[in-house]
Amino acid sequence: MKSMIIVGAGIGGLSAGCYAQMNGYKTRILEMHNLPGGCCTSWKRKGYTFDLCIEWLLGTGHGNVMNQIWQELGALKGKRITNFDVFSHVKGIDGRMISFYVDPDRLEQHLKEISPEDKKPIEEFCNGLRTFTKINLFRPLLKPFKLMNLFEIIKVFLELCPYFKTIGLAEEIQMADFADRFKDPLLRQAFKYIFFQDQITFPLLPFYMNVACATNKNAGFPEGGSLGFARSIEKRYKTLGGEIQYDTRVKKIIVKGDSAVGVVLQDGTEQFADIVISACDGRTTIFDMLDGKYVDETIETLYNKLIDEPHMIYPGVVSTFLGVKREVKGEPHSVTYFLDDAEAARLPAVLQSSIVVQHRSLYSPEFSPPGKSVLLGYYYSEYDYWKKLYEDKDAYYKEKQKVSDFVIEYLDKIYPNLKDQVEVIDVSTPVTLMRYTGNFKGSVMAWKPLTKAEDLTKKMIKKDGMKLPGLKNFYITGQWVSVGGLIRVASWGRHVIQFVCKNDKKKFTAWVD
Repeated sequence: MKSMIIVGAGIGGLSAGCYAQMNGYKTRILEMHNLPGGCCTSWKRKGYTFDLCIEWLLGTGHGNVMNQIWQELGALKGKRITNFDVFSHVKGIDGRMISFYVDPDRLEQHLKEISPEDKKPIEEFCNGLRTFTKINLFRPLLKPFKLMNLFEIIKVFLELCPYFKTIGLAEEIQMADFADRFKDPLLRQAFKYIFFQDQITFPLLPFYMNVACATNKNAGFPEGGSLGFARSIEKRYKTLGGEIQYDTRVKKIIVKGDSAVGVVLQDGTEQFADIVISACDGRTTIFDMLDGKYVDETIETLYNKLIDEPHMIYPGVVSTFLGVKREVKGEPHSVTYFLDDAEAARLPAVLQSSIVVQHRSLYSPEFSPPGKSVLLGYYYSEYDYWKKLYEDKDAYYKEKQKVSDFVIEYLDKIYPNLKDQVEVIDVSTPVTLMRYTGNFKGSVMAWKPLTKAEDLTKKMIKKDGMKLPGLKNFYITGQWVSVGGLIRVASWGRHVIQFVCKNDKKKFTAWVD
């Protein structure tokens, strides 16, 4: 058995570990934190669970390739799945509420009731959603195009052929441009916030894809939330014979003769293996662990130019969790509230004049003790602002206090007396995420899809597989290899082992637990 070291126990690293064990490799995952999951995590405070990651999970329904991957990883085994009738709610300053129902018929009726004069764009969007409920765009998640044979490529082509025009238009039309067609000012603004916050660079395609999955009950919330989800994959990995070392930070990749042979840990100790896979932050791996010695023009452009351009990576998030002595029933699970100028000015480094409020106990009742609830208020924010503040801890914590004070006061107006019912408060910033996961600037999902960055990651994979130019026995996986999202990260864990097997002239195999 060849030995393998995997750096990082996020979903990408755990996935790679599971598939490597299935294919006869002896693996060890090294994780700097004391928990699995990376950004897919939660933590407990006085009986409450504060869940940071999953809002909807693609692949929770049966009979599709995404679900197949989760079944192979044991991620959903025995879990209750919660599906919502509404993908998201958006509330304007004028008090009106838009509910983005996952049922296209109900959504169309609701939107027409709000703005009959916007009949044409409403029907166009809902008809597009109906079409996308029939389209399977996810088959390549099982196997990268670079490794597909001609028959497999033709099969994908034939499946998508009837929808090429629809897909092309959805990829070409920006959501911002489509939303500007609405005459009603709230609709014009709200459509950009279907994904809770404005994604700015997104065309219609990802909105159709994700909401269509929710329509098909294939984008639910798994019982136990983010950490429970990660723990299930960790269990599968250990059952397959894998080993994890927590509280173990990797400092350098050991290279001899342009071949990766092991790693140096933060404490100076060394560990060796036949193959090394990095499933952690891309920039840290390439330019710190490997000193930038194995790069080409594509990698240089990605990490030294595009990574600092606006809207190329997902921004950081400031999250305020509240444990309250109050049971929330009959409330929307997620609402984006638009803020007026005075309200937005009170939120430190806010990137959009809005705040997302989620009743996390409606996602999973286990998040709060009986008769109580977990509320979450979050917004996109600037990493550099919080990083500079962090140099003065007192100033940093005072600014976090500002955030929690605002969230509590704001929610107290919506739910009277809530202020007196708050038992626990916890605020995380982009710096918090950076400290615990190492992710560049606290970005939760790395590169944004359908940008120049995604084009270059595809080019990189097409050229070198999931390797770096000139470096043998070393592979990269995780969210920095392609665009973010848990199912994509898990699929790249599958893909990287397919590349390893191909290079070792082994037949790749995978099975459901």
